[in-house]
Amino acid sequence: MKRLLIMTVGKTHSGKSSFAKELEKELAHSFVMDQDHHAEFLNTYYEKLLPKTGANTLKNGLSKYIIDYAIEQTNLHIIVCNANRSKSERTHLFEEFFTKEKFIRILVHFNLPDEILLARIKASKRNTKIFRGAYSNFQQVLMQQQNAPSEDLSTDEADYLFVIEDNAENSEVIQQIVQIAEKAFKEFVQPTIQ
Repeated sequence: MKRLLIMTVGKTHSGKSSFAKELEKELAHSFVMDQDHHAEFLNTYYEKLLPKTGANTLKNGLSKYIIDYAIEQTNLHIIVCNANRSKSERTHLFEEFFTKEKFIRILVHFNLPDEILLARIKASKRNTKIFRGAYSNFQQVLMQQQNAPSEDLSTDEADYLFVIEDNAENSEVIQQIVQIAEKAFKEFVQPTIQ
């Protein structure tokens, strides 16, 4: 049976982590892979090992190991929770880990207005221990994301694309994803019963 890969896309403080946690509760046999947790863990306990410049290869290596393990050693649906704003990065993840043959691929794009994100950042109590290098706060991250070229998401990237413009839509999108999983399971089980 094909498993679900749900990948969140969006700017900082758009609700990706909250959505992922809610989805994990509703979607049986799933887990959240959130690189912010890896960054916080490494920055707290292994700061001396982190690269001084360039890509955070240690964090990326840890994330790769967790994904490889989840794919090879479990049958869990995978919820990848981080910004994933670059189409080339998403394409790389899809081609390397989450192929069409093994996964039903779902993108959830959080497209909330910047003024809402800025207000959330100002009120945020989120740990800044995830940062290294050029960033020291979430406002800097948002400014960088605002200045980056915008890339449209399309259904040719994945099997399903959901766009959330207000977090009040989360529950409805979660229920639709749960229904996709149930349909995939029924289609897998049905032929074996006959």
